[in-house]
Amino acid sequence: MHYIITAFDKENSLEVRMANRADHLAYAQEKGIVVLAGPLLTEGDDPKPRGSMLIVDVNSRAEAEDFAANDPYNKAGLFDKVTIRRWMGALGPWLPSGE
Repeated sequence: MHYIITAFDKENSLEVRMANRADHLAYAQEKGIVVLAGPLLTEGDDPKPRGSMLIVDVNSRAEAEDFAANDPYNKAGLFDKVTIRRWMGALGPWLPSGE
């Protein structure tokens, strides 16, 4: 089952994000459960990361919660708020057939 993890950065935390980016990406790659992910951006001509959105494919909400809790970004104190919501894919070329 899929869950959307949305994490919002604390104010003025770009330095924390950049210092932990490599570990965050390695963690997500190592776990092998991320279907789609990327940063949330500020508006304007020079967008900056202001959070993260990940879709994960796991067996339970507890697994999604564990993944989010152990993300290096979260452990570094980057996030102000994290939400986890169950999601069902309906359209998209990356969806497995039969879903």
